[in-house]
Amino acid sequence: MTRSSDGRIAQGWGGRKPNACRAIVVLARRSGTAVAGLVTTLTRPADRLAPILVSAGPDHPSCETVQPPTLLVGHEVANTARSATLIGGACQVGVAQGVLDSVADGLLEPDQETLVFVSLWLDHDAEDETAVRWSAREAVGLAVREAVHGLPKDAARRLVEQRDNLTHPHYGGE
Repeated sequence: MTRSSDGRIAQGWGGRKPNACRAIVVLARRSGTAVAGLVTTLTRPADRLAPILVSAGPDHPSCETVQPPTLLVGHEVANTARSATLIGGACQVGVAQGVLDSVADGLLEPDQETLVFVSLWLDHDAEDETAVRWSAREAVGLAVREAVHGLPKDAARRLVEQRDNLTHPHYGGE
């Protein structure tokens, strides 16, 4: 990640209902302005929405922090204990894998100079840990790629051209 990538933001979708995830990714440089907001998130956890410093390992004592350091928070409060467990477990592993895929692809450096912020939405009906992990991995990978490279110019032009007819899955109007 270059200094000019500081504060870049993008989203990615992964999986299919009911085990789908949406990730919003913000990239930050340790010395950049975007990092201030990310670090503030660590000091302001809300009920059932505490940020997670993404790590991986077979047990708590051997968990290692993913590099670049990645902060995971939910888009919204987990509505059930099962959702909270999926976010802290399957989603965390999928986020770690998505970030590490981005390192392997040369999009991010595995260093302390880069920080990755992931806000993740998990479908409320999600149940399958493995499907959720894959969904989170896919969503984060797509979001990091878009944050680094930007939205393709033809996609941005298409949105402008179709702006009067835009729709969204959560919009039922005309």
